[in-house]
Amino acid sequence: MTALITWLLTNPTILAIGAAIIAVAGAWVHGRVSGAKAQANSDKAKETDAYAKHIQEISDAANARPSGGVQSDPHNRDRA
Repeated sequence: MTALITWLLTNPTILAIGAAIIAVAGAWVHGRVSGAKAQANSDKAKETDAYAKHIQEISDAANARPSGGVQSDPHNRDRA
């Protein structure tokens, strides 16, 4: 058993294959993490734009005034 372990740890082909597997796994994990960060930044930018638009719509609604008298407003529910 000791001879087998010694052979595996000293065989350059086995070590190269192991190093390649570790490098591929590391690159995959790095890609997943950077992709998640990019997605989070994209989502945050979209939320910021949507919030700014929402605030602008609220501001526009607060500044809205009827174009004519209140009685001539077609959307006035109390208009007789």
